[in-house]
Amino acid sequence: MTQGLPLTLGTEPVGKLLRQYAIPAIIAMTASSLYNMVDRIFIGQGVSALAISGLAVTFPLMNLAAAFGSLVGVGASTLISVKLGQRDYKTAQQVLGNVLVLNTIIGVVFMVFALLFLNPILFFFGASEQTIGYARDYMIIILLGNPITHIYLGLNSVLRSAGHPQKAMYATIMTVVLNSILDPLFIFGFKWGIQGAAIATILSQLVALMWQFKLFSNKDELLHFHRGIFHLKRRIVFDSLAIGMAPFMMNLAACFIVILINNGLKNHGGDLAIGAYGIVNSVAFLFVMIVMGLNQGMQPIAGYNYGALQMNRVLEVLRKTIFYATLITTVGFLAGELIPRLIVRIFTPDETLMDLAVYGMRITVMFFPFVGFQMVVSNFFQSIGMAKKAIFLSLTRQVIFLIPFLLILPHFFGITGVWASLPAADFVAFVVSAIMLVIQIKKFKAQYALQIAEK
Repeated sequence: MTQGLPLTLGTEPVGKLLRQYAIPAIIAMTASSLYNMVDRIFIGQGVSALAISGLAVTFPLMNLAAAFGSLVGVGASTLISVKLGQRDYKTAQQVLGNVLVLNTIIGVVFMVFALLFLNPILFFFGASEQTIGYARDYMIIILLGNPITHIYLGLNSVLRSAGHPQKAMYATIMTVVLNSILDPLFIFGFKWGIQGAAIATILSQLVALMWQFKLFSNKDELLHFHRGIFHLKRRIVFDSLAIGMAPFMMNLAACFIVILINNGLKNHGGDLAIGAYGIVNSVAFLFVMIVMGLNQGMQPIAGYNYGALQMNRVLEVLRKTIFYATLITTVGFLAGELIPRLIVRIFTPDETLMDLAVYGMRITVMFFPFVGFQMVVSNFFQSIGMAKKAIFLSLTRQVIFLIPFLLILPHFFGITGVWASLPAADFVAFVVSAIMLVIQIKKFKAQYALQIAEK
């Protein structure tokens, strides 16, 4: 956030920058994933197997909330990176103010709407009479804290893009540590059950948000709160929402996908099958979040250098990010295939739920190594402001390919067809992403050659 730090994005070695920005983001995203896993582990061990299913029913609503949060946070952080690359510090300041206002408005509106229609929403998402109580108890608390969650996530995105990835990491780790302490206290000590897990989540985020406010109140920083930046600017709002539309559509699609998965699993395997997906999704999400952290490290580097017209550095950070992302998802593949029961046992002692989750995990991670590549390519287009291409790639796996698989395969293969839809969509989306990336790289290389010739 000081003026000197963002400038290094265009001069320091790309490998060094990627490590500098990605490692804190990876730690933060891993911590964020563990943050969610902690809830599931304590609920599974301290409440019941059906409670895990009730929690899994809330995934679509959580994805929907995340979709609206990312619409502002991710788009604005990308815009800040580009503006810093262009030395447009005034606009970058205004983006910061707009992030706070927009996240507050969207967070409150979403909270009110979801609370008004909570029961019908949860039944639509796959709840049954046996699981609705758990799901409702959890989501009421989460929704009441939704504005806090939106603002916290939005400001963390700005911290990363403004040159403070370590502080963004500290904020996330803070929530994980607090949540890990409060979860057992509220669930086992105070006997608050699944509500205790939700209260721990919101309180942890509130503490981190207070710390973020303190950071952005420092007038010595390039980006800080001050009068005149909180008025919504039409152009900033439009650009932020346009760039953030890709992750928004991805999360929106994820919401619809989980609805299909939950209902498919409930129809073919019962309530516990939904709980099994909750466990499998938590484990897969851990590796996905690590790749997301890597992408967050790439984003300011790619955005800044694209804004500064340094195409050679843009391509270099892309190559390195793809390599590391593929390595990460390959580790996830090996873990899911070789030691699934050991992993699932952490979440539940229930043997029936365990068997269902192990079976689903082995199928789900079948083509997992390809997921890292596809995620990086989609995020890369988003990072350099090519919103339409990013939106298309975001939708290939989760809408264009996965939905047809989920609608067709279960009719022929039952519960196996539900699980198999996921890796099938992963592979086809990988092929499309590879084709689009090859075409774009050719254009970049032509631009780079022209720059060299002009020099």
